[in-house]
Amino acid sequence: MKLTRRDALAAVAAAGATVGGGALAGRIEPPRADSDADAAPGPASSANPSLSTDLLDLLDAVAEVLYPREASGRRAFVEEYALGRTEGRPIYRDGVREAAAQLDAVARDWHGDSYADLDAETRDTLLRRLGVETAEPDPEGPITDRIRFYLVDNLLFAFYASPAGGRLVGIENPIGYPGGIESYQRGSMPDRGEEPWGGDRDG
Repeated sequence: MKLTRRDALAAVAAAGATVGGGALAGRIEPPRADSDADAAPGPASSANPSLSTDLLDLLDAVAEVLYPREASGRRAFVEEYALGRTEGRPIYRDGVREAAAQLDAVARDWHGDSYADLDAETRDTLLRRLGVETAEPDPEGPITDRIRFYLVDNLLFAFYASPAGGRLVGIENPIGYPGGIESYQRGSMPDRGEEPWGGDRDG
């Protein structure tokens, strides 16, 4: 099943963000030419609404761990959703950047490479070792809680709130359903390729 731009926009709408026509165009900035090999996708100016390619690479790498293998079109979906979700929300956007920088720093410390450059199994194991599986999503909490809030739950919401993702896990109409977001917030972390995090294919 293919995740599309329309799925991403539906997920953004479900999250309460307003995305006008063309609002996402040209919002991806290229990697900084003066960044060295150890640079993590850290916080940038709140006045700059774009997201770095490095940050989008990390979000896509997290999504590869979270989403089932049969969901194609993941990278474009993640980019579209991330840009729409952070549009006009500088504090939230900086929170995503900070959580990503912290996750990347852990990856470099434990494995000597950026999170996005690790293989998928290592990325999954790293999140488990950090305790993200059982962390409470809290934007003001410790590193594990912030990673859960800004990265994991954010991407899981995008998947479950999209029409294609909802159908894939047996949630036909997740948008606007009372209490529906609870389905992505809690649950065990299955092995990669079996089910997305926090979800049950049988509904």
